Amino acid sequence: MAPSASGAPGTRAPAGAPGNQGTPGGQTPPRTPAGSGDPRTAGGTGSGEPSDSERTAVFRAVKPGSGAGTAPGGQAEDSERTAVFRAVKPPAPAAPADDEPSDSERTAVFRAIKPGTAQPGTANPGTARQGNSTAQPGTANPGTARQGNSTAQPGSARQGNSTFVPLRSDDVPARPTPGAPPAPGAPRAAAGPAQAQAPAPGRAPVPGGVRPPVPYESPERTTQQPLPPKPPLDMLADLTNNPPPPPSAARTALRRFKIYAPILVLLAVVLAVVQLVRPLPTPTLKVTANTSYTFEGGAPNLPWPKEGQAYMAAAGLGTVGSFGEQKPVAIGSVAKAMTAYVILKDFPMKKGEEGRMIPVDKQAVEDGKKETEGESTVNNLKEGGKISQKDALSAIMIPSANNVARLLARWDGGQEAFVRKMNDTAKELGMTNTTYTDPSGLDATTVSTAEDQVKLGLKIVEMPELIAITKQPSWTDASGKKWRNYNDLVPFNGSLGIKTGSTTKAGGNLLFAAHKQVGKTDQLIVGAVLGQHGVPILGTAIEASKDVMIATQKMLKAARVIEKGTVVGYVDDGLGTRVPVVATADVEAVGWPTLTISTKLADGAGQLPQTAKAGSEIGMLTVGEGASQVKVPVALQSDLTAPGIGKKLTRVG
Repeated sequence: MAPSASGAPGTRAPAGAPGNQGTPGGQTPPRTPAGSGDPRTAGGTGSGEPSDSERTAVFRAVKPGSGAGTAPGGQAEDSERTAVFRAVKPPAPAAPADDEPSDSERTAVFRAIKPGTAQPGTANPGTARQGNSTAQPGTANPGTARQGNSTAQPGSARQGNSTFVPLRSDDVPARPTPGAPPAPGAPRAAAGPAQAQAPAPGRAPVPGGVRPPVPYESPERTTQQPLPPKPPLDMLADLTNNPPPPPSAARTALRRFKIYAPILVLLAVVLAVVQLVRPLPTPTLKVTANTSYTFEGGAPNLPWPKEGQAYMAAAGLGTVGSFGEQKPVAIGSVAKAMTAYVILKDFPMKKGEEGRMIPVDKQAVEDGKKETEGESTVNNLKEGGKISQKDALSAIMIPSANNVARLLARWDGGQEAFVRKMNDTAKELGMTNTTYTDPSGLDATTVSTAEDQVKLGLKIVEMPELIAITKQPSWTDASGKKWRNYNDLVPFNGSLGIKTGSTTKAGGNLLFAAHKQVGKTDQLIVGAVLGQHGVPILGTAIEASKDVMIATQKMLKAARVIEKGTVVGYVDDGLGTRVPVVATADVEAVGWPTLTISTKLADGAGQLPQTAKAGSEIGMLTVGEGASQVKVPVALQSDLTAPGIGKKLTRVG
C-alpha cells in the first residue's frame, strides 16, 4: 500500500495541476504538506468543505501493470474502494455551527484504487462530508461528503463509514471555536483547491508519500481474575466443540438413570443368583382340624370308699375323679411298686426275658425267716444261689417278699443309695407328697398319697414286661413252689393288678390297673385306694377298689372325632404353597362325659419331602395321650410340587 499524494488527505490532484508535472503515468504524486491548501486545516473552512476536525487517511492498492490511474472525463471509476474509520471526540465546550460537522469526529479513509482507472481532474469520491449533502459532478473533493443520509449524484460513489470511539479524550485535539480568528502565524486556507498553502507554524512539511508516525500510548492494564472451574460436562463440551445442553429436570433424571441403572441391574442379577442357590425351607405340617373334642353328658359319679382317700385316672385321657384329702399316709408294701420300677429303669428287660441273674447273699436268707414276725417273705432262698431278675420282680409284686426287695436294693448299689434313687424318681414323676425310707415299705415313715401313686401306676402300665407279671394271679418260683397274688382283683374284669400293701398303721392299700376295649381302643385305667381300716383291712381296700374300677369302665365310651377323608391340616413348603392333608381312617376317641381331649398332627418318622405324590402318607394324627392315645396316618390330598423360579426369586427370609 502507498499513501496518496494530493493537496489534502483523502483527495487526489487533477491532471495537469502543479505538483503533478514530471510524474510517471499511473504513479501517485507526492502528498501536499499538512495545512497547505486543505480546507479542513486549522486556518478555516470553505463552503461545502468538511470540518477541520475530520482527518482522512487514504491508502490505495495499485494493481501492477495497470494503465493510467484516471478514466477519461476526469471521473473516478467504481474500482476505488474507500474504508472510512471515524473517532468520536467528547463534546467540546462550544457548539459548532449548524452547517459544519462535529469537530469530535475523525475519519480515516482507506481506499483501494485500481490502477489505470482514475482520470485527471476528477474529484476524490472516497470520502464524503458528514451530514446530509448532495455530491455534484465536477465539484472539488467530492470524496469528503458529510456522513449521514446523502444522495449520490452521477459521478460520485457512496462510501460506507466505520466509526471508532476512543477510550481516552486526550487523543483528540481541541476543536477551534467557530468564527474565532486563526492562530497567529497560521495562514488562511486558499480559495481554490489548486492554490498552494503555506505550512502551519510548528509543523514540518510532510514529504509526498510519507505518513507521519502516530504516537502510541499503551492501554491501561487490567488484572485478569481466574475463571472458576467448569463442570466436567461443560469441559467435555468445550473439547468436542459441542455446547452442553441446558439443564432440565428431564435431562437430570435421564443422566441419573444412565448412572444408576447399570448398578441396579447388577444388584438384581446378584440377588437373583443368591435367591436361586439358597437352600429351600423345610416343609412343615400344620393342623387345621379342631385341636380338642369334648364328650357330651353329665359329670361322672363314682362309688368312692367311706374312708381314707382314692384317686382314679384313664391313661392318656386324664383324671376321672378323686376322693378324700390327698395327704401323705403310710402305704405299706405299695412302696414295692417303686422298687420294681427303679430296677427296670436301671436294668431294662423285654417281655418274656428272665433278665439278669442276681446272687443271693446271707442277709436275704436270714430276712426270709422273718415271716414268723409277720413279714411277707420268700423263705426258700439259698445262700450262694442265684435268682433271675424276673423271679425277683415276681417275688416282690405277687407274694410281696420283703427280703427279696432288700436284696434287689443291695444288688443295685446298696440299700441307702437305692432309697435315694426311689425318692429322686418320685420327684421326676411329680410325686410331690411322697417319701421313701426303705425299699420294702415296711417302715411307717414311707408315705405317699393316692394321687401320687396313680402317677406312678400310669408309668408302670407303659412297661409291658412288668404288667405281664402283676396281672398274674400266682407265681411259681424256681423250686416249683407256687405263691398266690394277694390282689384278688386279678384276673377278673380286665384287672391288671399292680401292688397291694397293708400294715396295722397304714391299713389296707391298693394300687390297681385295668383295661377295657372301647371301640378300637384298648383303654387303660389306673386307681389307688389308701387308708382302709375295715376288717379285713386289705379285703376292704380291694373291695372299694373293685367298685371304683368297674364304675369307671362303664363310663368309658367311644366317639367319632374325625371321619376318613376329612382335611385335618396342610403342608406348607415355606414359600406360600399349601397342600391339604386328609385322615386316612376314621378317628375314634375314648372318654367319658365332660372329658375334653386334644388332637395333634405330627410329622412322620423322617423329614417332610420337598415333592410327593397325592395319597402319600406324610404324618400322624393323634388323639389323646399316653398308652391309650389313638393314632391315624394322614396323606396328601394333591401333589406336593417343588417351588418355581418365581417363588424362589421373590421369597423373603
